[in-house]
Amino acid sequence: MRFFVGFTLCLYFLYSCTNKNKTTYKQYVVPKLNLEQANRLAQLPLKCVETEYPNKLHQTLGGSEDLKTPKQLHPAFYGCFDWHSAVHGYWSMVSLLKQFPQLDTSAELKALLRKNISKQNIAVEVAYFHGKHNKSWERTYGWAWLLKLAQELHTWDDPLAREIEDNLLPLTTLITQRYTEFLPKLHYQIRVGEHPNTAFGLSFAYDYAVAVADVAFKDLIEKRALEFYANDENCPISWEPGGFDFLSPCLQEMDIMRRVLSAKEFKTWFKKFLPQLRSRYYDLAVGVVSDREDGKLVHLDGVNFSRAWCLYGLGNQYPEYKHLKNIANKHMQYSLPHVVGDSYEGGHWLASFAIYALNQSTSYSEQKR
Repeated sequence: MRFFVGFTLCLYFLYSCTNKNKTTYKQYVVPKLNLEQANRLAQLPLKCVETEYPNKLHQTLGGSEDLKTPKQLHPAFYGCFDWHSAVHGYWSMVSLLKQFPQLDTSAELKALLRKNISKQNIAVEVAYFHGKHNKSWERTYGWAWLLKLAQELHTWDDPLAREIEDNLLPLTTLITQRYTEFLPKLHYQIRVGEHPNTAFGLSFAYDYAVAVADVAFKDLIEKRALEFYANDENCPISWEPGGFDFLSPCLQEMDIMRRVLSAKEFKTWFKKFLPQLRSRYYDLAVGVVSDREDGKLVHLDGVNFSRAWCLYGLGNQYPEYKHLKNIANKHMQYSLPHVVGDSYEGGHWLASFAIYALNQSTSYSEQKR
């Protein structure tokens, strides 16, 4: 009898283990940014960068003299509902033009870049940042996207890119200075799923510093990232996302640390930070959007795209995590069909998130050193 019971239990456990090993999850299609997709996505920044209203200025008024129209205040970046969305709307244009010179709207996009990112307009933008009440304006989300735009221009081999990069340089220099002054003062990292997230800003700033070989800026970012995150363990990713999140605090932290740590250091750190992601059975549910006409609730499409670019970056850099790219594909499949033709609440910014995620989907493009 004992033999029979023992034999039965062995068969049960063998069956269970065999079934577990045979467990398969749905494989999602890898999204690719082809010319047809690029032409569709280009329509969104093309439509919004010169759309002045509705507009959210995020402005502190020092007096009646500050009561001006968005275009008067920000002649370069007045469209797309708010300043940072206008900035990454132009980043979207540059990214698409760089990859697909044959875009249907290539001439129109280039004309907008030349017209709006002019020396005169950027001088007004710089003056705004020097205003008494604007020292921390757009810190650090808008700063990060401005540096991402500068990086994209710097790495685009086109005569227009040299012209626009030169026009933008006074603002790029100012933002780099603001970052350099601010980071040593920031005692505590900001771990939210929206604009002020420290890890997100550091990641984009780091990519810029590497691209333009700004060693001092790069070293400062590395130093601060290690001070903020080196001792973190067991990030509570099961708490994510929050109702209005468009960034994953856990994955954004991973995204900066994979840049600043060596391979050996990162693998040791990440096993403690998110150990469950090593399992090929790990899954992560998408952020569900209940109303895409609600400007806050549609943030969850953004969290799907930003999660995707973090997971693509990790899987492309480290083969032992390549299984996570299928989770990224799932997130893309949920949100990508809704970007074009969406309401203005999402349409004014989500194209940039989608394009950046698509850019990360097939290759590891961020170079460390």
